[in-house]
This record gives sequence, structure tokens and C-alpha cells, in this order.
Amino acid sequence: MPDLLIELFSEEIPARMQARASDDLRRLMTDGLVAAGLTYAGAAAFATPRRLCLTVQGLTAASAPTREDRKGPAVGAPQAALDGFLRSTGLTLDQLERRADKKGETFFAVTTKPGRPAADIVAQVLESTIRTFPWPKSMRWGSGTLRWVRPLQSILCLLTDESGAQIVPVTVDHLTAGATTRGHRFHAPDAFAVTSFDDYESKLHRAHVMLRPDARAAHIWADATQMAFAAGLEVVPDDALLAEVAGLVEWPNVLMGAIRDDFLTLPPEVLQTSMREHQKFFSVRNPATGRIERFITVANITTPDDGATILAGNAKVLAARLSDARFFWDNDLRVARAGMDDWREGLARVTFHAKLGSQSDRVARIAALARDIAPMVGADPDMAEQAARVAKLDLRSAMVGEFPELQGLMGRYYAQAAGFPPEVAAACQEHWQPLGPSDRVPTAPVSVAVALADKIDTLTGFWAIDEKPTGSKDPFALRRAALGVVRLVVGNGVRLRLSETINLANTIGFSWVSDIVFRPDGFSIDGDDELDNLPLIGAAPEEIQRLKDRGELMLRQGLDDHRAARAIGELKLRHFGERGFVVEGLKDDLLAFLHDRLKVFLRDDGIPHDVIDACMVMPGNDDLTLLVARARALSAFLQTDDGANLIQGFKRAANILGQAEQKDGVEYSYGADPKFAESPAESALFTALAAAETRITPAMATEDFPAAMTALAALRAPIDAFFTAVQVNADNPVIRRNRLNLLHQIRTLCLQVADLTKLNG
Repeated sequence: MPDLLIELFSEEIPARMQARASDDLRRLMTDGLVAAGLTYAGAAAFATPRRLCLTVQGLTAASAPTREDRKGPAVGAPQAALDGFLRSTGLTLDQLERRADKKGETFFAVTTKPGRPAADIVAQVLESTIRTFPWPKSMRWGSGTLRWVRPLQSILCLLTDESGAQIVPVTVDHLTAGATTRGHRFHAPDAFAVTSFDDYESKLHRAHVMLRPDARAAHIWADATQMAFAAGLEVVPDDALLAEVAGLVEWPNVLMGAIRDDFLTLPPEVLQTSMREHQKFFSVRNPATGRIERFITVANITTPDDGATILAGNAKVLAARLSDARFFWDNDLRVARAGMDDWREGLARVTFHAKLGSQSDRVARIAALARDIAPMVGADPDMAEQAARVAKLDLRSAMVGEFPELQGLMGRYYAQAAGFPPEVAAACQEHWQPLGPSDRVPTAPVSVAVALADKIDTLTGFWAIDEKPTGSKDPFALRRAALGVVRLVVGNGVRLRLSETINLANTIGFSWVSDIVFRPDGFSIDGDDELDNLPLIGAAPEEIQRLKDRGELMLRQGLDDHRAARAIGELKLRHFGERGFVVEGLKDDLLAFLHDRLKVFLRDDGIPHDVIDACMVMPGNDDLTLLVARARALSAFLQTDDGANLIQGFKRAANILGQAEQKDGVEYSYGADPKFAESPAESALFTALAAAETRITPAMATEDFPAAMTALAALRAPIDAFFTAVQVNADNPVIRRNRLNLLHQIRTLCLQVADLTKLNG
């Protein structure tokens, strides 16, 4: 069984495309070979900056012959039908087979296709793969029609078995496959022949090419950490940068250089970001001080001076980059120490969304909401509002303009420089978190208040203008914001009624509408006839006056009245308590979206969706901390034998009761009387239910769900014994009614914990 070796040699492939390209080459080739009738034992693909390589071991030498039986017309059918069948098969009448079936004899055409040699199949599949390769971006060059990520220079394609290596005859435009390749562009540019994958890999290594990306990455990291360790330093881990640099070199040469002393006063994150983004350098940190003092660069060549010239050139370019960063840092510090007023005014000139106002409008909404959320998370309302008004100011800084990924972190530095309290400075950085499922969740109360206000304002705002996620599209990252709300609430055990908070955020969202004229039957907005006299549903005159006196709907940030009127005119409004107006249906729809994100979050905890559904229909489902506690207790309960068996007993009771109520047209919800019990098992169930109720009711009142589940578990044996010993639908109507009322008591008691009817199985 031969082995296959393919190399596609080109100009430099972008590092970000290499991993996917090697996977695509393996997938397309192996799928094509299997579809053509070949099998193989194993396959692997590799990429370097100038080549894609595929090795397939244990390939069958040829595809197996195939036989096709094609059913034709019945014997005795009209001649025209038979002639048409013969033409479609290319056979003559004497070549057809006659076979008996249920209706008599039928003609069959039997065609046999011989197997094809592996070389022919490989050539066909490889040409198709090259011409249809799914590069994210590709180019044409010269006068040919072939497209590739960079100009393709040669094709190596060999089948190797015991008798030797065979070149597979593949021709794609001007390129014809051969048995040669090239090594490193500078150290070994001449072509050389190979005979197998092992020969290919070993000769490449001698030609200064490390074929395997993981080997290049391991070599880079080992050399970098050893160099840093020898100097008493450590390399800052950066897996993404390591993978990228490993895709930039074929023969990595690790070098360590120093950063000029006058740049060491920059924040370490600025140094690290600048070097990573612009130079692809690793940062080397002093573990004693936390400062970034040196850098690691990876060259693609070795030099007689051990890289001294390379380091000198890199240090010169790095100095220019860091000079820019220091200029940004110094200017930003001056603005911060002056109170950041320039940035505050600048936010008013930056549009957050055409229908949601400017960044300044958004900051005002977040600040108002953070003040209301603060008591619920144990934060000082004044400090939470102050932090919200400062948290977004770094968006106008020069440093964040150059490096957007530093937003929040630079805000913390600037808030500290401006003299704000440590809690406010920390909130500037932490209110962005969590940014993803693996990102940390802030725990400081002020940070939690601002983070929740930020994300809830985003969700309610985009829900209000009907910019919800659809399918796989989520341009405003609303799923991430919702998951952030879930993690902030659950991770910190926050007792927050999301329905009230969403309504509050929705109301605050309209607080910048000015010049409201209130009347007992409605209101109007001056300057816009289309919005005149919109109904104020359910609002008494004293409520309207109270709203007006409190200024709940007055303009806060100088937004033009007509813009405000148009924005609010696109929405359907409803009066909400004393707070103002909210978009109709927004709360329920957004809460359902948050529940969906909660399911995703709890899936990692091993809690099934049906368990969450059973808890979501219970009162207080907008309190995510309460909901999660209930779901976790129910999930743990169901994993016990008592829990699983009790659920079956509950469902049996609910089914019997439901059928009887439907048949009789009455509800058996009256108290069952123990005096009508006819067996010890029935009496024992009465006793057990009474005992369980005395434990479950106070446990539910104190939200002690594990205790309630434990009390439920005690019902398992009495319920099992009852159904074993007692016939519910007794002949005596009094006994039957009493037992059905007893089943209602079982159902009611179990449903206090969760809606067990939602559980599967």
C-alpha cells in the first residue's frame, strides 16, 4: 500500500491562514480520495510560511471495481420502452439479464467499471483541490487562470511503496508536479529531490526548514524562556503571538534585546501592546518590579554576528514606536490631571447609535442606572454614579485611539492620575468585564454596579430600537452583553429583579426627552405635530404632576428637542408606574433572551435545559441568583434514586388526576380526609404529606431549596407504597373522590418546588 506525499510550494502564506489551510488541504484531499474509492490508514498536514504539506499513509493502490445493476422494463413491455432503455445503457438486447420478480420477468442492465490506479485518482483530486481551494483571499498572477493565496511556484506529488517513488502526473496551468522542493530562502535556496515523507522532512531540516508548526512554536518558547531566565527575567505568556510568530519563520532564531531606560516609565501594558501589535515582539518582564524591561524577537535567519545587526535594527524601529506611545501617554496624563473635561465634551460629539444618541447620552443613562443598581450590589450610589460618568472618558484618549484593546485599562490609569477614589478607577477597567466566557467577573461592588448598568443599558437600548440578534448575526454583541449580565449576577450572588431593572433602564432611556406638555388625557412634545397628544395609559393627573415635578423626562444632555421627538416617535410607549414611559413588550422579550443565555451558562455546569425550564416558570424567575439556586438544587435532587423515582410517582399522580378532572369536568382540589383511608399505605401517605408540608413551606419561604428537596425525597417511599397497594379509581365514589383529592395534594406540594411537568422522561 503506497504512501502519498504532496507539497504546494509558494510565496509567503500569511500566518493567520496557515492552520486553516493545512486542515483544508487534508480534508479536501482525503474526502476526495475516499469518494473516488480509495482508503487510507492515516493523514497529516503541515504548513510553513512557504509551503503546505500533506502526507497520507497506507493508501490503497487502486479503487475496487464497481458493479451497477439497473432495472429496466418488464419482459413483454412495448418495444419503444425497451429501445429507450437500451439506448440509455449503451447495451444490446443480448447483454441484458432477465430476472424473475413478483410480476414476472424484468430486464436488468449490469455494468461493471474496473478500478482506477491510485495515481490517476490522486492527480484528479489534487488538481480539483488546487483550483477550488477555499483561501479567505486569493490572487492571480501572470497570464494563467489559477488563483492562490500567493504565487504558487511548484508542486511535489509522490506515491511511494516498496518498489520506490512514483511521480504523480499532475498539471495545473503552467505547473507540473515533480519530486523536488527547496529549503530555506537564504540558507538553502537550491532544489533537491525527495523520495518519501521521512526523507522529505529530514532533508528539509538539513535545509534549515522546520516543517511542523508545533515544533517551531516549542523551539521559540524554549529558547525565549531560557534566555529570559538566564537574565533573571520572565517572558510574558502570549499563545496567540507565539502561534503567529511560528507562522512567520521556517528556521526560528530567537534573540533578546533591551528597551531604552526612558521608555520603562510607560505602563507595562502599553509596552506589551505596542511591541506585540507593531513588531510581533514578546515582552520580557522583571518579576520583582512587574516592569517590561526587554523584548524577544524571532528572526528567520542566523547571522555571523549572532543577531547583533538584527537587534540593532529592531531596537531602532522599536524606539520610534515607543516614542509615539510615550507622546500619547504624556498628553493623556495632562488631560487627565486637568479633570478630563476635554474628553467629557468630546463624548457629546461621538455618536453611539443614530437612534440612541451620543456617547455622552449613553454615559448619562448608565450613570442614572448605576445609581439605582448600587444599593442592590452593596455599592455607594454616589460613587457608582461618579464611576459611570468617568468610565468611558478614556475612549477619547490618544492612547486608546491608537490601541483600542487598552480601553478600560487606560481609563484606570487616567482616573488614578485625576485623583479619583480607587473604587472609581477600578470600575473604569472592570466595567467592561466579562468580555467573554473565560474572562474574569468583577467582584468590587462599584465595578459590578457600573458593569451591570452598562450592559443592561446596551440591551434595553437595542431592544427598544428593534436591533435584536437574528440567527448567527449579532453585530452589536448583544449575546455577549446578556451573558455578561448573567455572569455578573450569578457570579456575585446579586439579588436583582431584572424585570424592574429593565423597566428602569428603559425609562431612563427616555429621560432626555424635553418640553413635555402634560394633560390628564395624555401628553405632547412641543415642535412635532405627529407626536401630539399620545396617550398616557393609566396615568392619573396627580401622577403626571409628580412625574413633571421630579423631572423624570427632562433633557439632561442638551439633545435637540426634535431629534428627541423623532427618536421617541419611532417607539410604542406605555406608562410605567411613576417612572415614565417604556417600550411595550420589551421587558418580557428581553428577559426571555437573558433566560436563553442563562441556559447556555448553566449547560457547562451540567444542568439540563428541562430542569431550567421547570424552574423558570416559578415566581421570581427574573431573579437569576434565585433561579440558579433552585435549578442547581433540583438538578442535584434528580441525580439521586429518591429524586428520580419521586418524579415518576409525581407524574403518575398528575396523569391520573388530570385524566379524572378532564373526564368528570371538575377540579379535585378540596382537602382529602384521612378518615376515608382504607389501607395502612394510604394512611402513611397522609402522614408523610403532612410532615413534608411542614418542612417544605418554611424551606421555600427562606429559599432553602436543598432542604425542600430533602423533604420531597421523603415522599418517595410512601407514594410508591400507595400506588402499589391502592386503586385510585375505586368503585366507591366517596373513596375515589378522596383519593383524587389526595393526588391533588401530592401535585400541589411538589409544584411548590418547581414545575415538575416540564421535566423530560
